[in-house]
Amino acid sequence: MSELIAGFDAGQTRTRCRLADAGSGAILAEGNGPGVHHLASGGAAEHFQRALSLSLAQALRALEPGTRGSLLAAAVGASGIEVGSAVQLQGRQLAAAALDLPPQRTVVTGDERTALRGAMGTASEGVLLISGTGTIAVGRNRQGAEHRCAGWGWLLDGAGSAMDIGRDGLSASLEMADGRRPETELRQRLWKALALNSQDPGAAAAIKARVVQPDFGAASFAALAPVVLASAEAGDASALAIVRRNAAALAAMAAAISRRLNLERPPVWPLGGALSHLALLRRELELALAIELPGAWLAAPAADACAGALSLAREQL
Repeated sequence: MSELIAGFDAGQTRTRCRLADAGSGAILAEGNGPGVHHLASGGAAEHFQRALSLSLAQALRALEPGTRGSLLAAAVGASGIEVGSAVQLQGRQLAAAALDLPPQRTVVTGDERTALRGAMGTASEGVLLISGTGTIAVGRNRQGAEHRCAGWGWLLDGAGSAMDIGRDGLSASLEMADGRRPETELRQRLWKALALNSQDPGAAAAIKARVVQPDFGAASFAALAPVVLASAEAGDASALAIVRRNAAALAAMAAAISRRLNLERPPVWPLGGALSHLALLRRELELALAIELPGAWLAAPAADACAGALSLAREQL
């Protein structure tokens, strides 16, 4: 029989639970469950507890017979959890009840915090940049202080994200259609991706109507980011300017965190679909970091968010 700790990565699509031996830290099993919703939304508390319970149950079933035992502590990294907020306290209470643990052995925090701890591994300081549909950054110094930057929702603060790249590209294409900026291939590429004819005089109005539909949103803007990047790779000046502006925004986040935490030449861990799949954005980020934060470098994350959550859980023992 083993004494166990659990680390959870609770995203909007799925929740992962990883179990480890509380003494040795050896990974023993993993399980999956449904995704979670922001705890401030209706019915989210039940979804949150169900996601934790189901993913833990699957991980427990995957344990070898000789390793089954009691759960001593757990940490959850979940999207939408702001550190120090009432929502964080609510999440901790819900998680403790769902996992049958005392609150003092339960941690609930933002998934960017667990991703940071996983990325750091044995490093003593550094900055995590996440760029996907949205964006957020967080850093930690040698004294254990952390500072979060950006990520205040796609309507207010998505600079550096795939959503902003796609939206900026679409906005530029409408300026081209109006004659406010020189025409480039970017407009044809984007409008083709939307199944619109760039020669159709009603196409601009169709875009205006489409982007306000309830099913469009941030993800649909983000889906246009690869089109903008492809145009930039092909030498389109308007597209390249958009990519560089968003790369500079990411570098500015890392620089702001480094100033707040007194970091000098920190490692910067890039995560998220935009930085993983859009190679030009990553290259431009490296160039922007050389200007904004000389000496900083892009480093490979040591481990994932579940590993970071396990690290937090172990600290509760």
